[in-house]
Amino acid sequence: MKLENLNIIIADDHPLFRNALRQALSSAFNHTQWLEADSAEALESVLENSECQFDLILLDLQMPGSHGYSTLIHLRTHYPDIPVVVISAHEDINTISRAVHYGSSGFIPKSASMESLTEALTAVLYGDIWLPADTELVPVSDDPTDQMASRLSDLTPQQYRVLQMFAEGLLNKQIAYDFGVSEATIKAHATAIFRKLGVRNRTQAVIALQQLEMEKVDLS
Repeated sequence: MKLENLNIIIADDHPLFRNALRQALSSAFNHTQWLEADSAEALESVLENSECQFDLILLDLQMPGSHGYSTLIHLRTHYPDIPVVVISAHEDINTISRAVHYGSSGFIPKSASMESLTEALTAVLYGDIWLPADTELVPVSDDPTDQMASRLSDLTPQQYRVLQMFAEGLLNKQIAYDFGVSEATIKAHATAIFRKLGVRNRTQAVIALQQLEMEKVDLS
C-alpha cells in the first residue's frame, strides 16, 4: 500500500487544530483529500454524503454531540472497515485503554509531536495499532459503562442520531421536522431506543448516554 491518494477525515471542533493538523500531515501523505467535521452530526453527514471510500478517521473524543466514547463505538459498529485514531487532550492510561477497548486503532495525545503523528498514521494505515511509547494498557472491567457501550452498539445510525437529539433537548416534533418524518416515526424510534438501552424514558436514555463521557469513567 502506497500512502498517497488517501481520503482522511479530521473530526475535531477546533478549526485551528484541524488546519494545523492538515498542514503538518500534507507533506507526509501526498495527494490526500482531507475532509473535516466539527461535531458528531457533521461527521455522520460527511460519512453518509461523500462518494469516496475513507481510509482513516482522526477523532476527537470531546466534539459536540460525541459524549465521550459514544461516537467511537458508533463508528466501529457501523463503519468497521474504516480505522479510527483517537486524538485527545486526555492522555491518562484509563482513557487510552477505553479507546482501544472500544475499537480505536491508535491513540495520539494532542501534545504529541508532528513526527509522532506521522508515525502513528503511517502505522495505522498499514494495519497496525499505534500507542504512545511505554503505554501499558489496563483491563476494562465489565462495569455499567461497558455494559451501556455494548447496548449503544445495537442502535441503528438513525436511532443513534435520535438519541443524540434527545441529549440536545429537542422535542419529538422538532426531531421529526429535521428528519422529514412523522412524529409517530420518532416515537417508534424512541421506543426501540429505550428497549435496546434498557431504560424507560428519554431522561434515562440521556443519562445512559452520558455514562460514556470520559469524566464518568473510572477503571480503578
